[in-house]
Amino acid sequence: MALDAIMISKLIVDVQAILPCRINKIYQISKTELLFQLKTHEGKKQLLISCHSLYNRFNLSNRKFPTPEEPGNFVMLLRKYLEGASILSLKQENLDRHLKMEVSFTNDIGDRVKWFLSIELMGKYANVILVNDAGIIVDALKRIPPFENNLRTIHPGAKFKEIEPQNKLNPFNTTIYDHEIPLTKQFLGFSPLLEKEVNYRLANGQSFSNIMQEIKDSNNIYIANKDNEAIFHCIELKHLGKNVSYPMHEGLDVVYYHLEEKDRIKQISGDIFKFVNAQIKHYSNKLPKLLNAYDESLDCEIWKEYGDLLYTYNIQDTKGQKFIILESFNDGSPIKIPLDPKLDGKQNANKCYTKYHKQKKAQDHLLKQIKITQDELEYFNGIKQQLEIAEFNDAKEIKEELTTLGYLKKMPQKIRKNKKEETPKYSIINLENTRILYGKNNLQNDYLTFKLANKNDMWFHAKDYHGSHVIVQGEINEDIIRLAANIAAYYSAGRLSSSVPVNYCNIKNLKKIPQAKPGLVQLTTYKTIYIDPDIDLINAYISDRT
Repeated sequence: MALDAIMISKLIVDVQAILPCRINKIYQISKTELLFQLKTHEGKKQLLISCHSLYNRFNLSNRKFPTPEEPGNFVMLLRKYLEGASILSLKQENLDRHLKMEVSFTNDIGDRVKWFLSIELMGKYANVILVNDAGIIVDALKRIPPFENNLRTIHPGAKFKEIEPQNKLNPFNTTIYDHEIPLTKQFLGFSPLLEKEVNYRLANGQSFSNIMQEIKDSNNIYIANKDNEAIFHCIELKHLGKNVSYPMHEGLDVVYYHLEEKDRIKQISGDIFKFVNAQIKHYSNKLPKLLNAYDESLDCEIWKEYGDLLYTYNIQDTKGQKFIILESFNDGSPIKIPLDPKLDGKQNANKCYTKYHKQKKAQDHLLKQIKITQDELEYFNGIKQQLEIAEFNDAKEIKEELTTLGYLKKMPQKIRKNKKEETPKYSIINLENTRILYGKNNLQNDYLTFKLANKNDMWFHAKDYHGSHVIVQGEINEDIIRLAANIAAYYSAGRLSSSVPVNYCNIKNLKKIPQAKPGLVQLTTYKTIYIDPDIDLINAYISDRT
């Protein structure tokens, strides 16, 4: 869900508290997201502005975000004018979903000028617009030419037009409301969600003024779950039941970070989702054709019998005939032999022998192709499962794996001196005397199992599923075994199942399969535990990450 204007009014307070500040760096972390790295009197901060049609927002964030190797045109323009500039003020216009950020910088001739960024967080119309001191649009994240909207053109050189204010009341300045009119029609800043919550509280005896005062005093975000979707606001959503609270800006990261993760993966890493799905479709279509061809090749002996019959009975003149019926050598039953009407008997016999030898040889080739196709299909199904739970760095390593194996074309990169080989960014859970390490892709799994782990470390993996390799280092007991098995079960293709079998053994009981793709192993001695995947249990233990 997108932010309403009342939520925005709460968020800007923390940003206003760090002003004035200096813009150190500007990044475009996806097609719809800008990241400003700020130097403030409280230290370094990051301001994220998202113009996603569904997830548009702005908030201070401590998360690490990927950045594309080639910045877009708009971010290059922002860097030209605003890197090194000062943010002087941030104001919300008319308690609506648009903000005005005033910035000051020195122009090319040494004069200090003041421009502003119009930050408009209005669903599919969300945008960031750079406007100069003459009120002319310099550029925007999303350009809207006149033929798309002749009432409000967003294009370089156009005159910036303010968003017209709504004819509604400010809910913070009144205690009176009309019971017959929806709150969203009466007041600025109200979303349907907030209206439902306020109506629920009013029905349970709380006054309108008390509710608005609670909103005004709130410094937290409250997140509830409805139909597996995170629903949030700055007051507890009592009409939705159980809520979890976070500090305001941190809570938005909790809600939105993973929702936008796949968009970032597609936009920055290239659409590997589309590539993997195309490969699965290709091999899924190819496999039944190969199996049918192999079944046909198993009938090759019949062609040898046809040839033998034509030679034995000394069939000569068959031109013009499409078939001939001869008696079987075994039981004398009639056998219908197809003929080529252009050939005589001897030539037809030779054609039958040729087809026999061709199908006989094809059996070995088809068996190899079937095995290759089955392996490829299994491999890409595993990659697809890994992408479903991947964060950006996990997906980036998956792309590196596909490039290394030759599935994707290697893109030319700028040469960097003394660049060290990067270690796959596996995940860690630190316990008192134990570490649990787990991978989310083949490169991470292969590194953990065959490079990092010691021979006496314990290894876990969901049986008969693609999934995570889990390594336990240090002390081990029943609770740790169940936690490690839970991780292996959840980060596998069986995470939505119950009683998932998980194999576990010491690393010394594993063997790398020669010439196999990364992450594949052979087990000798192992035990099996059955587990119901539980992400809440895993989240309760997560404390660190490489």
